[in-house]
Amino acid sequence: MGVSKWKNYDLQLTELLQDNRKATDTEIAKKLLKTNEGGYLNKEVDLLRTYVKRNRKRLLDTHEGVFDATDELDVPNTSVKHLWLKTKKSSIFIKNPTYVEPEKEIEKEIDFTNIFKNKVKPIKLPKISNKLDLSIFDRLVYTDVHIGMEVNKNAYSLYDGAWNETEANNRLEIMVAETLINKQSDTLHIHELGDFMDGYNAVTTRGGHELPQNMDNQKAFDVGFQFKVRMIDALIPYYNKIVCTNICNDNHAGSFGYIVNSAFKAYIELKYDNVKVINQRKFIDHYIVENRCFILTHGKDDKNMRFGFKPHLDAVQIEKIKNYIDEYKLHNYKIEFSKGDSHQLLLDFTSSTAFEYQNFGAFSPPSDWVKTNFKNTNSSFIVFNYYENQKSINPIIF
Repeated sequence: MGVSKWKNYDLQLTELLQDNRKATDTEIAKKLLKTNEGGYLNKEVDLLRTYVKRNRKRLLDTHEGVFDATDELDVPNTSVKHLWLKTKKSSIFIKNPTYVEPEKEIEKEIDFTNIFKNKVKPIKLPKISNKLDLSIFDRLVYTDVHIGMEVNKNAYSLYDGAWNETEANNRLEIMVAETLINKQSDTLHIHELGDFMDGYNAVTTRGGHELPQNMDNQKAFDVGFQFKVRMIDALIPYYNKIVCTNICNDNHAGSFGYIVNSAFKAYIELKYDNVKVINQRKFIDHYIVENRCFILTHGKDDKNMRFGFKPHLDAVQIEKIKNYIDEYKLHNYKIEFSKGDSHQLLLDFTSSTAFEYQNFGAFSPPSDWVKTNFKNTNSSFIVFNYYENQKSINPIIF
């Protein structure tokens, strides 16, 4: 056998020499050949010993830079893919021939629903009797929750009241219970018409209007997220399908509202395959449900409108809404234009023959500013039951 036979083992020899710097040539030969016999007892070991002796410097010099670097960092040379040496005069990129690609770990699917298990407190409901599902679908509408709003900071407000996590959840429990008491279908559409959050960093979406608030951004996020999750957790056992539409283009919540609703959508759609969440980023958008068309808006957008849609219809607003209907060719449906913003519950069935104009009251109490400049007002939400040609309306007033 000639020397050329051992040249095929240069990489293994280099690695052995690097990992066993103090080993003799004979010891290196034995390790490569995996034998304890040497000298005259094993001719192969003797030949390899001779090859190692003659080529030790060459074998080590070939990749000495990489090995020196890995020694200095105290890492195995097989785990370093390459070396990049940069000096004032040169930039040298060297691949490490002894690098061993690590085995890929099997990706584990993260169970996000389990992460939140026992962290969202369930709603305790009174015993509710099951009714026959008589309507085509049910609809729950609420708006202007204003999570984080302060209504009586120093207890000297013109009217008493509080709006905090406890009060919001108390009203949530009432809303869930009343929805189930008035349930007439196995399908529920939930329309949340904006200003779900009061503001980000205590200002409105346009940044120029400071807001008195009783929560920081992190606390407000937690309260808002859990509000929506608890609502669905409580309702879903009674419905085969729930569709949530959340308006995220408004003058208070804006991007913060979208962030909360986006987290809610990601979590709840993973948890329940019969729940769909739509986060509406357009100022006005519409949704077809059976023979109905719901045109939804908050009433005031996040940046452009100086004045929003008014509580009472006028000729200008009628023309604007009819133009929208014409543009999207919605004439074959029973149309309901629904808005929040004004914090007043006013349902107008007759001012226009083309659509109903629905102005929904706020879920939250009025702010201190509203109570001082105008008056104390009631809060509300509405549960609807839709039939082929009629509907029942069940307003709940706080």
